[in-house]
Amino acid sequence: MNRFIQFLEKRWFLVTLALVALTLFYSGRHELTPSMPIPTSLVLPDDAPREFIEEIPARALLITEKAFIRVAKQVTPAVVNISSVHFVRHPDRFGDKDQGALKGFFKNLFKNPLQPKFRQKSLGSGFIFSKEGFIITNQHVIADADKITVRLSDRREFIGQIVAQDENYDLAVIKIPASDDLPVARLGDSGRTEIGEWAIAIGNPFGLDRTVTVGVISATGRSDLGLTDNEAFFQTDASINVGNSGGPLLNASGEVIGINTAIISTGQGIGFAIPINTAKAIIRKWIAAEQLQSNS
Repeated sequence: MNRFIQFLEKRWFLVTLALVALTLFYSGRHELTPSMPIPTSLVLPDDAPREFIEEIPARALLITEKAFIRVAKQVTPAVVNISSVHFVRHPDRFGDKDQGALKGFFKNLFKNPLQPKFRQKSLGSGFIFSKEGFIITNQHVIADADKITVRLSDRREFIGQIVAQDENYDLAVIKIPASDDLPVARLGDSGRTEIGEWAIAIGNPFGLDRTVTVGVISATGRSDLGLTDNEAFFQTDASINVGNSGGPLLNASGEVIGINTAIISTGQGIGFAIPINTAKAIIRKWIAAEQLQSNS
């Protein structure tokens, strides 16, 4: 026994090295035999192979791309093209005062009317949010309109009736005949929207029907812009142009979080939208009043 102990003492370095080697061998075998397969989600395990890690950017882009495609397919049918017409008369070329027989003579002489009407057209966007045919848009899109034409994505056209409008908020609701097959956009909760979130705008810029643009929420609570009396806008760099007014601003889930309203003409990538929560309270009152009036 004493000889064995003396042997170990003389060769302690070799014994220690052997024990370390055995420990590493068994621990290494355990690591090379994972209890679960490597996941295929974006959550990476510590021992993910290099080729799998290199696929992650492509996978993330593909997931984002599919989200945009899904939102466009779901919401675009609910986005409408709004054309409003305002009839205006030329001023009387002979003046407003009665000129007696001379004025009557010239009125009878000219075949063209002395006060002909001409039309001023306004193009904008809106979106259906109810099967009852209610549509949200901006007040400036339908301001002073004598006739409002609403065209759906399937080319159906309706004459829109103004339910209510508020210049202070630049909001308006118009109505077309109710139908079970009307596509409807889902309203979200703009109070949960954060700076940096995806923002998807759909509208009819320059009359180009149902154009989809993508950006982010650049800022929230923008005020003192001189656009309306009540301001707390979302700012976005999603491209918004003339004709986008009244169209929806959406999150990546396809929920309406804002109503595209204005741009800064001297800058690029600076657009503003009314948060949908601001519109909800006002619109509910309008619809309730309209339904009460219809039932009376």
